[in-house]
Amino acid sequence: MNLLMAARAQNDNRPTAPLRSPKRVMRLERLGAAFPTRLSFMRTLIRDLHRAGACISRPVWEIDADGYGRAVYRVKAFGDTASLVAFSTPLAEEDRTDRVIAEAWDTSYVLYDGVPDRSELDRLEANAPRQEAGRFTERDLVLSRANKSVRLFAHVAESLAQGRQPDTEMIRRIGYLMRTTAVYGNGKFGIADRARLHGRPLLDGPFRAEMLTVWLIRTFNHDLVEHIAAARAPDRAVALAPAIKHHLGIGNSTGLGMAPFLVSHPRLLNNWVHARETALARVRALPQADLDTRRRMEVLTQRVITHLDDWSVDDERQMRRIEKLRGEFRAIAPAIARTLASETYPFDRVIELSQAHSIECQELVVALLLEPHGDLVDDLAAGMSDDLPDRLDPLMTVARLRRLIENEWSFALAIDFTAPDETAQFWYVSEEKLEPRLGRRHEEDGADREMPLDIARRVQSLSAALAHAGRHETVAEFLLRHPEHRYAIRRVQALPRHPYAEIRDNLIAGTALPIDMLRAKLAFFGASKFDPRSTLWTRITLYQGAALPDEIQNPDVDDWWLPVMEDAS
Repeated sequence: MNLLMAARAQNDNRPTAPLRSPKRVMRLERLGAAFPTRLSFMRTLIRDLHRAGACISRPVWEIDADGYGRAVYRVKAFGDTASLVAFSTPLAEEDRTDRVIAEAWDTSYVLYDGVPDRSELDRLEANAPRQEAGRFTERDLVLSRANKSVRLFAHVAESLAQGRQPDTEMIRRIGYLMRTTAVYGNGKFGIADRARLHGRPLLDGPFRAEMLTVWLIRTFNHDLVEHIAAARAPDRAVALAPAIKHHLGIGNSTGLGMAPFLVSHPRLLNNWVHARETALARVRALPQADLDTRRRMEVLTQRVITHLDDWSVDDERQMRRIEKLRGEFRAIAPAIARTLASETYPFDRVIELSQAHSIECQELVVALLLEPHGDLVDDLAAGMSDDLPDRLDPLMTVARLRRLIENEWSFALAIDFTAPDETAQFWYVSEEKLEPRLGRRHEEDGADREMPLDIARRVQSLSAALAHAGRHETVAEFLLRHPEHRYAIRRVQALPRHPYAEIRDNLIAGTALPIDMLRAKLAFFGASKFDPRSTLWTRITLYQGAALPDEIQNPDVDDWWLPVMEDAS
């Protein structure tokens, strides 16, 4: 394909190749093979803190020798201020669990709007460790909690107390001192509504406040383990080596509660994917790779190989994929180098070469190609927010609506919903924790409380009803007789404007894996080293390799894609 002829102008007149088709990109299997990119939310946060000259300080440290108490971390940037308030409390072993039913945790956190005074600290100390059972105000922006990776935390504290660094192989294998089990925002449990963050560069943007919270939690973890070591052996203890600090991110256990978000926020999903696909199209339209880019790609390629070698999980299905990916990437790496050095439109050619390999390899190559092109693609992060709902067009004719379904929803029309496996699952919200859950339709009760994630079935039902309506009839007239189809019509009408808004699979089929939706969303966060514990939940690592607060002004602050363990000597 002649990309120069195929390139089309964007609003900023940058050349771009055609975007990958939503019919290909928005399949569950491909979404479940996503990797973080330089447009991921953690990356954009760190870049913005660097750009703003952020000042991070720790005005409160009231932690005892056993590591219990409270601390405050203050961030000043863009003329705004927010504070992480952290609490560390004793936790009995019998109460330790990562499940959402937990009622106690090693640590709990609130991202506070501004800087809390003593009375506010006391209020938060009485409520934050209780999490959902606590009482919060609009000054409380994010609520979180985390448990220790007990074996590694104890090992690190003891090693530092003895005057030596912890075992690097253990650090490499686990990668975090604590893992969060929830990071709540947007008004949940009485905390501030997202509207309070609107227009504030420090806090606005997709999951910006939550990502800031997690980055600061990571710093608290580092400080806490060093404090405990120093309290045990004040004359002998040492601090963590910078390389080890960099590699210690934040673990996270994420389950079904996160998966429905991609379906219930279609415009937001579209903007995330569209930004990434536009970035890829810009890179594919480059007629050549200059020497600096080729050298950068050599470094990144070796980093990918090392990162993949470090990525091991217990899940047999994912481990098979990782092992296959290791072999595939080693096979394609020399071809990538040759192509960039010798061909025109080399990045487009690399994408073509990747098509001979697994979807996981294809999506890894996409992320790799974006990485050395920050000047070309980073501006797209500004368009990844969207808080506006789609409005229904009541004057659209039935004929036009039918055409939209025929053109864009053929996958939904082709599904046989009379087959038991095509309706095997249903999504609902649990009464106890108000969290999304997945039920088995033909084995369990509760389908009468089903969440509207059965988009394909609803569109097929709409299509059947439209067959009995007059072609010149308006949507408004149709809905007077069939109000139950309003939701499906709104989504059908929106898809031409937001082509990446819909997952083009049957989300209630027995073969649909929630883990694919989880990975897609977490990759946009910037997560790496996905560690599925089942098809329903996964562990991940956040901020591994990221800059520390005292490094936020370093020129290489953004160089931590797919991090690997540095030399700790």
